[in-house]
Amino acid sequence: MVTHPSVNDDAAPAGSRRRFFGQPWALANLFGVEAWERFSFYGMQIVLLYYLTGELADGGLGISNEVGTGIIGAYGGGVYLSTILGAWIADRLLGSERVLFYSAVLIMFGHLALAVIPGVAGVVVGLLAVAFGSGGLKANATSVVGTLYEEGDPRRDAGFSLFYLGINLGAFLGPLVTGFLRDRYGFHYGFGAAAVGMALGLVQYSFGRRNFPARARQVKNPLPRPERLRWVAIGVGTLVVVVVLVLTGVIDADNLPDIVVYLTIAATVALFAVILSSRRITAVERRRVLAFIPLFIASAAFWSLYQQQFTVVPLYAEDQLNRSLFGWQMPPEWVNSINPVFIIIFAGVFTAIWTKLGDRQPPTPLKFAAGTAVMGVAFLLFLPYAHAGRAGTPLVYIALIIFAFTVAELLLSPIGLSLSTKLAPQIFRTQMVALFFLSVALGTAMSGVLSGYYDGDDQVPYFGILGAAAIVVGLAVFAFSRPILRLMSGVR
Repeated sequence: MVTHPSVNDDAAPAGSRRRFFGQPWALANLFGVEAWERFSFYGMQIVLLYYLTGELADGGLGISNEVGTGIIGAYGGGVYLSTILGAWIADRLLGSERVLFYSAVLIMFGHLALAVIPGVAGVVVGLLAVAFGSGGLKANATSVVGTLYEEGDPRRDAGFSLFYLGINLGAFLGPLVTGFLRDRYGFHYGFGAAAVGMALGLVQYSFGRRNFPARARQVKNPLPRPERLRWVAIGVGTLVVVVVLVLTGVIDADNLPDIVVYLTIAATVALFAVILSSRRITAVERRRVLAFIPLFIASAAFWSLYQQQFTVVPLYAEDQLNRSLFGWQMPPEWVNSINPVFIIIFAGVFTAIWTKLGDRQPPTPLKFAAGTAVMGVAFLLFLPYAHAGRAGTPLVYIALIIFAFTVAELLLSPIGLSLSTKLAPQIFRTQMVALFFLSVALGTAMSGVLSGYYDGDDQVPYFGILGAAAIVVGLAVFAFSRPILRLMSGVR
């Protein structure tokens, strides 16, 4: 196998000079921890909606579909919103690799809380822990992957696609295992499987931490010691305010999705302002950050539809999909394992295409435009069965729709992760990754807000309007691709 040596490989520990499918060996360890983290995350999240909206007699919490999907969207948005905190702690206090490790511990605790603490209390404690832990892990895992490559290394996009494959191995297995356990034994067994999966991921990651280059642990912009107490006080004060707002009813399940949307928009504007106003970035770096703004908008539009795999699609799968397989009713959670199967199959295909094309591959703005437009087409594909009635949609047809989801995802998501590291100013590398995840946060929270308009009895307006809107956004990015490329200053 041909390898591509880089300066970073020489600076890395000896164990990381081996190759993982032509990539730095440390990528294998990140591949593993992300696989287990996604096993637990997706396995828990798909069971969670049925737990929230299930009948009390069946062990559920009896929440309405509208509120339940809103909570799922707000929780998912909160996960990605908390990447800001994880990125800040990495850049100012601990470094990316250490934050990744501690975040994995917090995730495991959150899944355990969902498994053993009954009722609303378990949901609150578990989701808070998983949200903050996942936010810290996601931003920093991506940043650590970026440290494995020098600027201009042609393996970068292929490496991120391979990393994405690991994510989807876990995402494939999670719903299968937790859905089966929920169907056979109850909700809390599904949550328990997620906790066990995260524990396994934490163990395997612990054994491979020595393989990472020293700069994966580097604190890019250390916080002076006199300022640390002030920031701790700000953090504690913020937590107290949130608790008071929840206890007094100012924040409740009904308005939570809207609050997360507003917070995400505010955080996005603030983080862009901090980066762009910094005197420590160059003029070229500033132009590259400006180029990221229209791509951020396209990404948010994409995720507002894509993340409905965890809001509208589960309701659709439970009520309208024909899940009969030779007389056996497939658990609806298993529908969420279809997308990871396609990712596993086609991630390698896309990796090979980008690698083969090299400098001749389409520039990033065109990939973003195509990904957003294809996501709109995926929603339009729901229309032929929008009036089919209960259990009228064939399983093979929902697989076709999710295939369109997959193509859109591969055109945008791993490319967005890679782009955030390529456009990042040197001192804001992790926080630029957090900006990409803020686009996911905004889209995910919006998926919860939008799902409140879903009407199972009249689905044509919902799928038609949202699908057409995403296509329009994709066409707009295509139209402005050349000005965006000029701002990217040599980055493609």
